Amino acid sequence: MATIGFVLHHERAQAAELARAAVDWLGADGHEVRIPRPDAEIAGLADHGCDDTTLPVGLDLAVSLGGDGTMLRTVDLVAGAGVPIIGVNVGQMGYLTDIEPAGTRAAVERFLSGERTIEERMLLTVGVEHVDGRRAEHLAFNEAVLEKTPMGHTVRLAVEVDGEFFTTYAADGLIVATPTGSTAYAFSARGPIVAPTHRALLLTPVSPHMLFDRTLVLEPTARLRVVVQGHRAATLSVDGRNLGELVEGDRIVCTAADRAARLVTFGHRDFLQILKSKFGLEDR
Repeated sequence: MATIGFVLHHERAQAAELARAAVDWLGADGHEVRIPRPDAEIAGLADHGCDDTTLPVGLDLAVSLGGDGTMLRTVDLVAGAGVPIIGVNVGQMGYLTDIEPAGTRAAVERFLSGERTIEERMLLTVGVEHVDGRRAEHLAFNEAVLEKTPMGHTVRLAVEVDGEFFTTYAADGLIVATPTGSTAYAFSARGPIVAPTHRALLLTPVSPHMLFDRTLVLEPTARLRVVVQGHRAATLSVDGRNLGELVEGDRIVCTAADRAARLVTFGHRDFLQILKSKFGLEDR
């Protein structure tokens, strides 16, 4: 029997409905269902609620019921444990999700029968180093962003690549993205679109106040260090999660993670066709 986790969009009633239905038919077949505690309470499934740290332990599959934000949260919860993920689009654009709600049960059953492939996506390790000695580490599926505070002016961010100084950006912010993240915030900052199974680090400035305004596409082995300079603080976010402010001398170090996000697919995933569909591109 399998252990399957569900991560829900908190404001989409359909996500809760799909989770309740899944609990019924998976339970009838003898499978175990786990749901993050806040999600389980929203769906009326408190008996299946668990802590975030417990969720990925021994998990065979995670199912994201929501949009891209829910998918990012699912990756954050389970990718470190190598758990495969199915994305069900109960959102709007749903660029990261392949399955429509009506196909949820069929997708899970196909996975359990072995009828699937696993597509690995590069993750970003984001190390945070404060001048007072505090340290933290995060995984990013899309990007890490250092940008000006909501009421602030431009920030000054010094960039080193593999220990060698490159330049100091005066900008609204800097985005360090994975190829998957090239269609997220970096895309709106006019960065390049990169095939999601590629491996590279993308450094994209946001509204730079300087002549150099192009994205750098770096080797996946690159070690990227960004240091806050001057008296203006910068806000750090990872995959949309605000992690607070960094002050002068604080820095982040970004490298390709030693693990990957494992997305479940059924058949060939055509990157260009997905782009055309999600962005409304014409065939002619």
